[in-house]
Amino acid sequence: MREEGVSAMIQDVHVKPLKLLPDDRGFLMEMLREDDDLFQRFGQVYITGCRRGMAKAWHYHHLQTDHFTCVSGRALLVLVDTREGSSTRGESQEFVLEAPPNDTRPPVLVQIPPLVLHGFTALDCDEARIVNVPTQVYRYAEPDEHRYAWNSPDVPYRWPAFVLGGG
Repeated sequence: MREEGVSAMIQDVHVKPLKLLPDDRGFLMEMLREDDDLFQRFGQVYITGCRRGMAKAWHYHHLQTDHFTCVSGRALLVLVDTREGSSTRGESQEFVLEAPPNDTRPPVLVQIPPLVLHGFTALDCDEARIVNVPTQVYRYAEPDEHRYAWNSPDVPYRWPAFVLGGG
C-alpha cells in the first residue's frame, strides 16, 4: 500500500487538510465550508460505514462530486481514474484516512470528481465510517451512481489480501 501526503496525484482530485480545534471538552473539526476554494455546491450529507474485510467499491458518478472525510476508525480510500482524456487515466491513488483526533496523521477531506471510480475499506479496525458531502442529492428514481464489482477485472486495482469481499 502506497502512502500519500496531502497533494493529489489524480487530475482534479483535491485534498484539504482539516483543522482540529481541541479544548478541554474535546474537539471541533470543520470539514467543508461554503467559503472553501474547493466548495462547489451542497447536495446532502450522509455517513457510510464499511466493516473489516469488506470493500465498498466500485462506483462513480456522472454529475456528482464527493467529499470524503473519515469520522470513525481508519479507512483505505482508493481512487481509479478511468476518464477519457484525463492526463492521469489508468492511475490509481490510495489514501489512508483516519478519524480525529489521532496522533498518526492529520485529518483530511478528499474531493473526488465525477467519473473517478472510488471505494473504501476498513483498515486496522472493525469498521471505518466516512462522512460524504456530495454536490448532488441522491435521486432514488434515477441515481447518478454507476457500479463495478469490488473485484472487477475491468478495474486496474487489486485490494489488499485482507479484503475478502465487497459490494
